Amino acid sequence: MVETLPRTTPMDQRNGNGQAAAPALSKNARKKLLKQQRLEARKAERKAAEKERKRQEAERRRREWEEKLAAAASEEERARLIESRRETRRERMEKRSEEREMKIGRLRRAAELGQKVVVDLEFAHLMTPNEIHSLVQQIMYCYAVNGRCASPAHLWLTGCRGEIETQLQRLPGFDKWIIEKESRPYIEALQDNKENLVYLTADAETILDELDPKKIYIIGGLVDRNRWKGITMKKANDQGIQSARLPIANYLRMSSSQVLTVNQVVEILLTFLETRDWKSAFFQVIPPRKRGEAEAEEVIEDEKTIDDADIVRVEDEVEGEDVDDEDIRVQKRQCIGESGTEGIEDENAEDSVRTVAASVDEAVNFEGNMHTKEATDGLRE
Repeated sequence: MVETLPRTTPMDQRNGNGQAAAPALSKNARKKLLKQQRLEARKAERKAAEKERKRQEAERRRREWEEKLAAAASEEERARLIESRRETRRERMEKRSEEREMKIGRLRRAAELGQKVVVDLEFAHLMTPNEIHSLVQQIMYCYAVNGRCASPAHLWLTGCRGEIETQLQRLPGFDKWIIEKESRPYIEALQDNKENLVYLTADAETILDELDPKKIYIIGGLVDRNRWKGITMKKANDQGIQSARLPIANYLRMSSSQVLTVNQVVEILLTFLETRDWKSAFFQVIPPRKRGEAEAEEVIEDEKTIDDADIVRVEDEVEGEDVDDEDIRVQKRQCIGESGTEGIEDENAEDSVRTVAASVDEAVNFEGNMHTKEATDGLRE
């Protein structure tokens, strides 16, 4: 059965007071709205299934431990089992502590010598609250990935103020992040290095063949769902700074528009810094769905643009906590449960970010009708 939405007539477009109501949705907007409703229904189903899986996993582990203790031949053996479990955990905690110290050391060295990468947060006024929430979680993953790298970059957040700053401050341990947090725009904060600023945008003519350690690469932090095409290129031109695009087309034939999230672009840069191989970086980071290797609608459910367990681990490390591997498996896909924010789900992984990998389409596709825009936010054909 084909789903349909009721059409409105001119008479329907007036409210009870006789005033003109919002205009009817176009056919295209109606299709997108139905698609969004289907995505939300599938999301709710997956969420419920994952919650049940985690409950069963926790119950299984508890039952196995109790059976193991019950099978102990004596109180001495039972005590040995408990002490062995505690010792194993202590060893794991010590190892994690060492790894955490090593990571902190790498990030501090990167602050002095690492490749500078800026996430431009001056587009908050163009985003909805949900889009800002998506961007904040992408930034969180950027920090997680950077901390695991053998040669991390020196990350900057510029224009970090207003609602974006508020949401970032809610993340556990954010104040302890080894990252530059700057409320001023990058053009002011880095004015002494203006000649080295390079804005990464898909609309640029220059292809980025190599990363120059003297350059400062800027990524547009805008979850816009393709409403603001060309905005980062225009910003770079207006400010008189350099621009460049990643050589994606030299190695991949994208199945759709070349739209990647902020965290994907950051991860590509980090992978290239370690491998010096663009092809390897693209294939490691860009989802198969976008490489034309699978049907988009089918693999969205399995795609993990952001590994929530990695984020849980990073937050606990920042807080000085240690997490068992088993605990992480149980918490898979649960992103910062105590912070009150939800983990990134599939439609957030679909967020169109105007970064180096943003859409290559030239035409501006901003819907002037606010009612239609709100109904179609976050949806694509």
